[in-house]
Amino acid sequence: MVSTTRGRLMDLRQLRYFVAIVEQGSFSKAAAALNIAQPALSLHVRNMEADLNVSLLFRSPQGVVATEAGEILLRNARTIIDQFAVAEEEIRGFEMEPFGEVRLGLPGTIGQILAVPLIMAARKRFPKIKLRIAEAMSGFVLDWMRDGRVDLAVLYIPVNDRGLASRCVLTEELCLLGPAEPLPGIEMPTGTKLAYADVARLPLILPSPNHGLRTLIEREAGQSGLTINTVLEVDSYSSIKELVEEGLGYSILPYNAIDREVKEGRLIYRGIEAPVLKRDVHVVHTAVRPMTNAVSAIEQLCRATLLSLVETGRWNGARAVVDAVDVTSAHASKA
Repeated sequence: MVSTTRGRLMDLRQLRYFVAIVEQGSFSKAAAALNIAQPALSLHVRNMEADLNVSLLFRSPQGVVATEAGEILLRNARTIIDQFAVAEEEIRGFEMEPFGEVRLGLPGTIGQILAVPLIMAARKRFPKIKLRIAEAMSGFVLDWMRDGRVDLAVLYIPVNDRGLASRCVLTEELCLLGPAEPLPGIEMPTGTKLAYADVARLPLILPSPNHGLRTLIEREAGQSGLTINTVLEVDSYSSIKELVEEGLGYSILPYNAIDREVKEGRLIYRGIEAPVLKRDVHVVHTAVRPMTNAVSAIEQLCRATLLSLVETGRWNGARAVVDAVDVTSAHASKA
């Protein structure tokens, strides 16, 4: 329990209630998630505000949000709750089978490859762990990690935050995709690979500038002194592929995203060189507090599953990073 300025005690239950209200953005939704009556939940918040002599929440058009003082409490509450979870597991003993809830954030393009195999592996190896997976664009997932809304994340970008640590697991090359029939008026250089300078001149259909893939493409172009000829901006990979197939332009995507269409003869692809375009996949976790047994188990299993997807060809076009997983780890080796 946490002592307040007025001498009363704020207990762990109240902190959990407060975090749930902010995360749900609603007293009613939080009450339903916590399975308690809404009036009782409101009373707990009023008592907390009275003890601290500050307003912690206010209602906005977007729902219930934390005040400046509430944000301070939220940040510390999450840390305290996590520390209690770690302490509980230490007391129960490290040899006990991992249990509890683990929240994993994924970009949609990774989620469609990783989510199902990881869930199946987790259910088989760690039946007492409840794995919750949330998907969003990489920037949002990274914000969730920073705010403590998820315990782990898999991202295409390396994380340099002081409070987070990331480990590169695999890398994949990007390639040029085009329609099965050449576009009229477009001269395509011969060869299995095209120089990036030639690719940049083609009419390209790319994600919007705030998309991680677009950022990588533009960064590599800038370093090579190139200007990208973008004719359409679409964030959905499926829409990009359909537009390319209809002959509206070319695009740059990882091979795994177009594998089926290439095999069906609906799209063609060419490698890119000078420079080679590639992006890495990183597993991210907090660096400011110890991971619980459950989080540690899923972090190791996540890396092992990613490598398995590469080895079995389910993540086509990717290759493993040599030190991506510790195959001798206690949790990962339990099958």
